[in-house]
Amino acid sequence: MRTLIIAAALALAGAAHAAPDFNDRRDFDFAERGYLGTRADPRIPAQNGQVAWDLTAYDFLKGPAPASVNPSLWRQSQLLARHGLFEVTKGVWQVRGFDIANVTFVAGKTGWIVIDPLTVVETARAALELANARLGARPVVAVIYTHSHGDHFGGARGVTSQADVDAGRVQVIAPDGFLEHAVSENIIAGPAMSRRANYQFGVTLPKGPEGQVSAGIGPALARGAQSLIPPTRVITRTGEELVVDGVRIQFQVTPGTEAPAEMNLYFPDLKVLDLAENANATQHNILTPRGALVRDAKAWSDYLTESIRLYGDRSDILITSHAWPRFGREVIGDYLAKHRDAYKFLHDQSVRLMNDGLLPDEIANRLKLPEALDREWYNRGYYGTVSFNSRAVYQRYMGWYDANPVNLAPLEPAEESARYVAIMGGAAKVLAAAQDAYAKGDDRWAAELLNRLVMADANDRGARDLLARVYDRQGAAAEASTWRNMYLTAARELRDGVQAGAAAPQAVETLRNTPTHMLLDLFAVRLDPAKSKGQALSVDLVFPDRKERWRVAVRHDVLTYEADPKGGAADAAYALPRSQFLAGALAGADLSATATGGDRAALGRLLGWLSAPRPAFPIVTR
Repeated sequence: MRTLIIAAALALAGAAHAAPDFNDRRDFDFAERGYLGTRADPRIPAQNGQVAWDLTAYDFLKGPAPASVNPSLWRQSQLLARHGLFEVTKGVWQVRGFDIANVTFVAGKTGWIVIDPLTVVETARAALELANARLGARPVVAVIYTHSHGDHFGGARGVTSQADVDAGRVQVIAPDGFLEHAVSENIIAGPAMSRRANYQFGVTLPKGPEGQVSAGIGPALARGAQSLIPPTRVITRTGEELVVDGVRIQFQVTPGTEAPAEMNLYFPDLKVLDLAENANATQHNILTPRGALVRDAKAWSDYLTESIRLYGDRSDILITSHAWPRFGREVIGDYLAKHRDAYKFLHDQSVRLMNDGLLPDEIANRLKLPEALDREWYNRGYYGTVSFNSRAVYQRYMGWYDANPVNLAPLEPAEESARYVAIMGGAAKVLAAAQDAYAKGDDRWAAELLNRLVMADANDRGARDLLARVYDRQGAAAEASTWRNMYLTAARELRDGVQAGAAAPQAVETLRNTPTHMLLDLFAVRLDPAKSKGQALSVDLVFPDRKERWRVAVRHDVLTYEADPKGGAADAAYALPRSQFLAGALAGADLSATATGGDRAALGRLLGWLSAPRPAFPIVTR
C-alpha cells in the first residue's frame, strides 16, 4: 500500500526533484524561537455555544508521519500546529496556531498595535487575552489590516469595538481598496466559493491522520463570529510613513498580488519587515481552488523584487501573516530571492510554453521548478502547486478556451460521460478497466474512468466506492494540503453524500458594510427569469440613514439600478433604514408597511423573483 502511495505521489508531481533535506531543522528552530507559553484552556468557546478553536486538535501530529499522509506535508503541518505567544524581537510578539493566520502585537508608547486580527472574534479575543496576561495589559490603540481576506480582519471586534473606533481611541489602517475588496470577493460568487472552500480547506473532514492535517498555510479556519470594522486611514502609496503610538511604520502597497488590496509593512527602528501574505512558508495560489479572480504572478514577483530593493539590506527579522518568522539578513535575502524567483519562473515558463502552443494540462504536466528553487521547503506546494498555478497563468492570459473548436459547445458532463461509457462497452467493462488501473497504482487513469461512470450514473455504488478509494490514495500521496483535502472530501461525499449545512453563510457584518450598489449586484445575479417571466416592475428605495435613493427596475428579466433617479416615477417607493431592508430582502420580513406611495406589494413581488442559492450542490456527482 505504501509503495502504491509513493508511486501515486510521483505521478502527481511528474518527474519530481529529490525532496528537500528532512534533516534540516532550521524551520523548527525559527518556529520555536521566543516561545512564551500558550492558553491554559485549550478550547476557545464560540458565541453560539460551540467551539471556535481547539488547541489540542492537532496533537496527533507529534508523532512520525503515518502511511496515510505525505511525509513532507506532515512536516509542514507539524510546524504550523505550534501554538502560543512568541516574542519575535523586543516590542514585537505574535500569537500563532490560534487560527489559520497569525496575529501580531507591536508595543507602542501607550498600547497595542494589532496587525491582522484573525478570522473570528473569539480567537482574536483569546489571542489578545494571552498577550495581556503574559506581557501586561495594554489598550489597543490601532488595528492594521495587511490585506482584504477575511482571515486577516474577521476578528477585529475581538480586539477593539466600533465605539472605540468611532470615538477616535483606535485607528484602523488598511491598504487602498480594502473595504471594496473585503466585501466584494465573496458577495457575487459567495455561495459557490463557500461550497468549494469546504473542499479546499477540508472543512467537513475529521482532523487526524486519515483526514485533515492542515490547510498548508496554517492549521485551519476558525469557526465563530466574523466581524468587519471599516478602516479610518487608507494607505495609497509605497513609501508612505506613519507614526502610530510612537512606532514608525513604512508601507509598500502591492495591489493585485496575493490579494487585490494588500500592503507590506516595514518597522525601520526595529529592523522588522512584515511581508503580509506576499511571502510564505509554501508556494501560494495564483488561482485559489475555491475560486477567485486569477492573481498576477508577474506582479507578485515584481513586488517582491521591490521589497528586496527597499528593505532587503535593512531587515534583521521577517514576519508574515502565516507561519513562522525568519531571522538574519543573509537568511532573509536568500529566502526572498528564491521565493521571488519561484513565482517569476512559474509565470515566465508557463507563458513560454503557452506561446509554443501547449495547452494548460500539457503545461501542468511538464513544468517543474529548477532544483535550486524546488529543494527549498518554502517553495514546496503545500497550498498552491506548480501544476495548478501554471494553468492559472494560462487562464489569466488566454481564458478557459483552448482554441480547439470542439470545445466551443461541449456536452454537459453527465451526457458526455454516458456516451463515453456506452461506446466503451458499458459500465461493467469500464469498471473492470478502472479496477485494473487501481490495482496497478495508475490512480489518475482509474479516477478518469470512474469519474465517467459516476457522472453517467450517480447511483452506481460500485463506481462510487472504488472512486472514493482512488481519491483516498491520491489524498494520502498529496504533498499539497489543498489537494489532500479536496481528494478526501470528494471521497467522503462519494460514500456519504453532501453533508447538509456544509456551506457557511455570508457574514451578517460583511453584508452590513457592503455598499448598496454591491448589494443590488447580488440581487441581480439572483433574479430567476422563470419567476419574473417577462414582467416589468420598478421601485424606489430610500434609505434615510445613509442619505441614499435607488431606483431598482426589472425589465426583460434583467435587474438594473441607478442612484438618485432624476426623471419619471417608479411603481412604488419605500423609505426605511437599510438594515430593515436587508432583513426583508434576506430573511423574508414583510416590508409593505414602509411604502410611501404606489403599489405597496411591488417590492414583495420583486423580492419573490429572487432565488436563494443552492448551498450544498453536488461536485463529484451530477
